[in-house]
Amino acid sequence: MSSPIALSPAFSAAVLPPSSHGLKSCIVSPLASQSRIKRTSSRRASTMTVRCDVAVSVNAEEAELSEEEIEAKGKVGSLVRVTAPLKVYHVNRVPEIDLEGMEGKLKDYVAVWKGKRISANLPYRVEFFKEVEGRGPVKFVAHLKEDEFEFIEP
Repeated sequence: MSSPIALSPAFSAAVLPPSSHGLKSCIVSPLASQSRIKRTSSRRASTMTVRCDVAVSVNAEEAELSEEEIEAKGKVGSLVRVTAPLKVYHVNRVPEIDLEGMEGKLKDYVAVWKGKRISANLPYRVEFFKEVEGRGPVKFVAHLKEDEFEFIEP
């Protein structure tokens, strides 16, 4: 019942071993209807599934980026003080908060995501606590540039 499946030159080039064409892996498998031993009809399905995963190459720019990410991620958790005159308006039930002189904790560096550089205008995510009358301490987050804050020695 089983017969060899003939592949066109394009398919055979696609399923060569990964070392010959730079692919991570290639898997060719017949569809479920072809793999059944007992067939319901005499008509033969002629389709196959071909899945190829492409390898990701590392170039000099990405290698440099990982050093930048390591340096920035090393600063996460540090205490910072805002030096620029900034106001935020996104805290609930508070009209505005002036961040200049406030101290907070650097929570994240968001300019690198999954090893790739993204265009974050304000790449540092800083967490602040502000005492608000009638509510107690309020926790909020603001995104800042590197020149808008300074690191505080513990």
